[in-house]
Order: sequence, then C-alpha cells, then structure tokens
Amino acid sequence: MEIFGVDIGGSGIKGAPVDLNRGDLAQERHKVLTPQPATPDGVAGCVVEVVRHFDWDGPVGVTFPGVVTGGVTRSAANMDKAWVGVDTAALLSSRLDGRPVTVLNDADAAGVAEMAYGAGRGVDGTVILLTLGTGIGSALFTDGHLVPNSELGHLELKGHDAETRASVKAKDDGELTWEHWARRVGKYLAHVEMLFSPDLFIIGGGVSRKPEKFLPLIEGVRARIVPAELQNNAGIVGAAMAARSAAAAQ
Repeated sequence: MEIFGVDIGGSGIKGAPVDLNRGDLAQERHKVLTPQPATPDGVAGCVVEVVRHFDWDGPVGVTFPGVVTGGVTRSAANMDKAWVGVDTAALLSSRLDGRPVTVLNDADAAGVAEMAYGAGRGVDGTVILLTLGTGIGSALFTDGHLVPNSELGHLELKGHDAETRASVKAKDDGELTWEHWARRVGKYLAHVEMLFSPDLFIIGGGVSRKPEKFLPLIEGVRARIVPAELQNNAGIVGAAMAARSAAAAQ
C-alpha cells in the first residue's frame, strides 16, 4: 500500500510516495527549499510542487515543525508566525484540489515511523525520539503510545531554549566542533533524562546519518542512545502512516 508523505522543515520541504508494507520510500524523494519567509501561502505552494512532481492523486500526510491539534497549527518556532492558528489541513487540501490532507507534528511523525519500522520497534517502556536540525523536535512514547506535541526542544537549558544550544543549527551557527556540540547535546539529554527517565533515546534528523561523529562523545546519560534507522526519511514515512490512519477512520 502506498500513501504520500510530505515533511515540512525549516530549511527544506521533501516528500515521496511511501510503501507502508516496507516502511520505506516507494520512489526517490523530491525536495525543494523552504521559502523565506516561510509563510503559509509560500510553504503551501512548495507542498503542492512536491506532490505534483509525482502526479499523486490520493490522500497526503504532512508534517509541520510545531504543535498541531486537529489539523490546526498552534506554534511556529522556526516558521513564520502567521502559521499560528491556521487550519493547515484545510489550507493544504484546498491547494491540492480537495485531496484529503492529514497534518501532524514533524517529530511525532518521525517517532511513529521509528516505533513501527525502525529503532523503536518492539521497545516497551519510555522512548524519546529527538530530531536535531534547525531546532529540536521530540516524540514521547510510553509502551508504544504517543504523547503528542511534547515540544521538549523548548525546555530551558542554561537560561535558553534548549534548541538554541543543542540543535544542529546551533552547531553550525557557532562553528562548534563535534566534541563541543556533543557536550551540549549530552547536557540536554541528561536534563531530559532527569525529567522523564526514558529507557531509550532515538536521535533523528539529518545528523542521524553521522552517528559516529558525536554519539560516542556523549557522556553522563544512563539511557541507551541510538540513531534513527529511517534517518531523515522518518518524517515522510510517519506522515504517510498518519494519512493512512485518517483514511481508515473515515
């Protein structure tokens, strides 16, 4: 079974049909740059471009980097503030000629995919997936059940939003070495561990392609830490899973 997934990020918007029997992309993904400013109209146009690249005509799942409830975006830390309060599912559906659109938080989508097909498969207890990129997204699971919109990237760390200290953007903007950045990530993980006592951390986002660069350098964390197996495609897969669930519920 194939369903289309789109992953909206602070720097890029990417999508592809997903083979949900395998939990992998059915075709090579298509990516466009996120417009600046990342307004609803501009981003919606990019989503349409990605979907039409494949001549897709069925349901579409879409991730968004912020809190999403009932298809409405409630926060937009790394996007234009005009997104707050927008019925994003309705907006994208109208731009996609009425195709059914399901919208969910980007890290939640990645987490759902990893729990079904990747590093979290079969893991009980508390699992936290963290996507390290433009910001820090989080997905919190207890015995396989998602607690949506956890937004742990906005926990305070040394008087700042954690994502301003430990995201990949913070590493790049500060020109930090892998060692320096790994120390920051370790302090952040230790703080999250103190609050939630997870059995497993899954590290996602584009940086999950290079786990050897930083995971061995992280200290002071008791929980097991592993890279996301679906890497940066997890959001697309999770978006497609959400669209399938929505279609099945109708």
